[in-house]
Formats: sequence, C-alpha cells, structure tokens
Amino acid sequence: MLAGIREVLIITTPRDSESYKELIGNGSSIGMNISYEIQVKPEGLAQALILGEKFLGQEKFAMILGDNFFYGAGLPNTLTNAQIFSGAQIFVYEVSNPENYGVLTLSDNGIPKNVIEKPILPQSNLAITGLYFFDQDAISFAKETTPSKRGELEITSVINQYLKQCRLNFTRLSRGVAWLDTGNPNSLHDAASLVKIIEERTGHKIACIEEIAWRNNWISDSQLLEIASSFTISEYGKYLRKLLSYD
Repeated sequence: MLAGIREVLIITTPRDSESYKELIGNGSSIGMNISYEIQVKPEGLAQALILGEKFLGQEKFAMILGDNFFYGAGLPNTLTNAQIFSGAQIFVYEVSNPENYGVLTLSDNGIPKNVIEKPILPQSNLAITGLYFFDQDAISFAKETTPSKRGELEITSVINQYLKQCRLNFTRLSRGVAWLDTGNPNSLHDAASLVKIIEERTGHKIACIEEIAWRNNWISDSQLLEIASSFTISEYGKYLRKLLSYD
C-alpha cells in the first residue's frame, strides 16, 4: 500500500484462506482489489509466481513474503523509486547470521556478483529480504526452475536468471530501517515488542491499513468514519476516529 499498489493477490494455504477472506475480504472497503490463490503444498517461493500468472498478466509487480516486517522512515519513497527499474529489484540488509538467508555477494566495484541460498560459508553479510520487484520475465524464469535439494522452487534461482542477464538491481536498506523475518517465535516476539514500543511512544499505529488507504485518498472521510464505527468502542475504532479530528 505504501508503494501505491492497489491490486493484491494473497497466496495462502487451504487451511488459512478462509481466515484471510474473513479478515480482509476483497479489499473494497479500503479502495483495493484483493484476490486469493491456494498453494496446496509449500513447494517454494518461485512457485508463487507460477500460481499468480493469470493475476499478474504482463505487468511489473511486487512480491513480499507474509512473515516479513519492514519499518522505517523513507520506506514509501524507497519502494516508489524501486519501481522505475527494469528487470528485477531486490532489497538487502546487513545481518549477523547470513547463513540463514539468501545472500547477495558484490564485486569489488559494487556490482551484483552472485546470489546463494543459505550458504554454508557466506562471502557476504547482505541478506536478501523477502521483498522483490519483478517484470513479467520472472514467471517464465520460475517455470524453468528445477526443485532444489530441499524440494522447492527457490526464488534465488529466479533472481540468478536476472543476474546472468545483467538485469538485477538492488537497494541496500539503511540502518535506520528495521527488517525482521518473523518466521519463528523469537523474531515474532521481537517484532511485536518493537511495534508496541513505537505505538505507545508516538500514539500512531504501524501498518494501519485503513489509515494508509485514507491518507492515499483511496477512501473518504465518511468511509473511514464508517469503518471506525464498525469497531464500536474498541481502541482501534477510537484511533481511526481520532485521525479525522487531527486532520
């Protein structure tokens, strides 16, 4: 949403699909168009590109993993600027444990050299985050990908195809940006603690989708008020109503 994207495909499991639909719906209440696709088995991130082929068509698109958390000043501009590149655009972040991620290694001139999925001996500490911008070639690259030793279609295989064609761009996220992979209980707790501290300190919600839609002018004041009313007297509803009084 911060990148101005209003058409979204959520790829999820058969077990979780109904929960997402009940929680978010088709997105019309926040000025968006949200569709759903089922991934029957977890057979790799690149499989998502194949599953989403009909939805994506010939358009450039963004892909983000559901367990990734990003927060920091300047992110909207960073995401907007990323869309001007052709080929693929990835985002990297310095980490202390690169062996747990896909890793980007650069040449002495700062040009992408190689991408390796969870290397035993990492040559770089630049982890590839779960946020990507691709052109339509990503789908054909995904179809050409063979399963890895883990039995998955790795997204790094798709990225490497762009690298071979010298069409891989990257953005190094600054130290002022927080990136957390919330795929385990400890990191999920870290993200929750960060959100709690910032929200209590500033009085502003993080990733409040109704607020983002309203500030993007995707919904009107009256629509925001109607949504706020649906939360009755909850703190969330009070927050949405307060936005109107502040602005």
